Amino acid sequence: MEIFRLTAAELLRKLKKCEITDKDITSSLSARIRESDEKVKAYVRLTGQPHFLDAEPSAQSGLSGIPISIKDNICTAGVNTECCSKILEGFKPPYDATVIHKLKAGGMAIACDKTNMDEFAFGSSTENSCFGPTHNPWNLECVPGGSSGGSAAAVAADEAVWALGSDTGGSIRQPAAFCGVVGLKPTYGRVSRYGLVAFASSLDQIGPITKDVTDCAMLLGVIAGYDPHDSTSVNSAVDNYCSALTNDIKGMRIGIPKEYFIEGIDPQVKKILEQAVAKLKDLGAYCREVSLPHTEYAVPVYYIVATAEASSNLARFDGVQYGLRVKEKNIIDMYKRTRDQGFGVEAKRRIILGTFSLSHGYYDAYYLRALKVRTLIKQDFDAVFKECDCIVTPTSPTAAFKIGEKTDDPLKMYLSDIYTISVNLAGIPAISVPCGFTKEGLPVGLQILGKAFDEAALLRTAYAYEQATPWHLEKPKL
Repeated sequence: MEIFRLTAAELLRKLKKCEITDKDITSSLSARIRESDEKVKAYVRLTGQPHFLDAEPSAQSGLSGIPISIKDNICTAGVNTECCSKILEGFKPPYDATVIHKLKAGGMAIACDKTNMDEFAFGSSTENSCFGPTHNPWNLECVPGGSSGGSAAAVAADEAVWALGSDTGGSIRQPAAFCGVVGLKPTYGRVSRYGLVAFASSLDQIGPITKDVTDCAMLLGVIAGYDPHDSTSVNSAVDNYCSALTNDIKGMRIGIPKEYFIEGIDPQVKKILEQAVAKLKDLGAYCREVSLPHTEYAVPVYYIVATAEASSNLARFDGVQYGLRVKEKNIIDMYKRTRDQGFGVEAKRRIILGTFSLSHGYYDAYYLRALKVRTLIKQDFDAVFKECDCIVTPTSPTAAFKIGEKTDDPLKMYLSDIYTISVNLAGIPAISVPCGFTKEGLPVGLQILGKAFDEAALLRTAYAYEQATPWHLEKPKL
């Protein structure tokens, strides 16, 4: 098998046996990118050579020599980080994000190859990028999902061993589902946000996108942990996630929320999920129907809270300190023209929505009320987790849709995240794993939700399902 097709765990075994070298891995990946990325367009920036920290690889991670690709909103010192937006054109951070520092300290090769994304993570399709859309490796006419579509597509197309993405409302899990790979959103506060260009600060989390669950557990173990640079980081012990991969879920209590299987879900997706639940039962899990009654409010709550925080966070991009500056005679005109030319359509839409929600006379009616309903959504999960170890749902109501299919209908696009948004509002962890294919040959994702800081239970369930099914072994024919 070609080197570029191997998982990180397989590559590590070959490295330890001296069957391959670091150079073999990077050469194989570079050749693969040259061969396929003209069609997929997963990358927006290729530096060509990996960067290592001048230190011995830590014994804890043992990932020396394995390259990783990085979403374009995670800061890398001296390498452009532009969030796929014209307004950050040419911005080179003076520091590494904490996750990058952790990866380097573990001896990992940071290629600084940046993957495509929706501008500032605003989107569900990776069509809102100043570099143009990424294509789904399973069907080049379809989207890869978003906003971490470049990272998911790169992993699915074997153009990356693994990658980092960010998840504010499903931006790791939904593209992972669309591209047939594994994607995990950690508990809020589990992974440092320091160096992640903020979209919505109470929702954002960095997480892994990988070829299988084993790699996901390995990568999460490296990037997780307390960081004093991030005021929202939680000082909670990090489990040995690989030890959770026992391939045994007998007696595990799994909830199936009835609100996630109602009108709007594609019949093919529903059938595939029912088959996945049946498989979990065969493996010894106890599955029963549960209720999350405030699910219907998740989308409107999210698009008030997230846009309000985005409006606040993006106020700093005004042409003075970062990126693009359009020259004008006075500063007010410079602000206006810089923002007009620098932000894309979806970014402008979300900034305007958020500014409206926070404006005088509307704050209480919209933003404050949304925060109260957010609490009710979290309480729904708290109640279910008193009786269940995990919750299983579809990752998305449909498989990947055609490029351009939903760009003229923002509401239809926003509903693509209907099954993932609640997780971010509640701050709990969730993982998406491949669970089958539609008759059109497009991947479908199984989403597993867990208690706060119990990523081990998610990985245990996901691994047992993965090992009992063939879906993670399927590859797109590029």
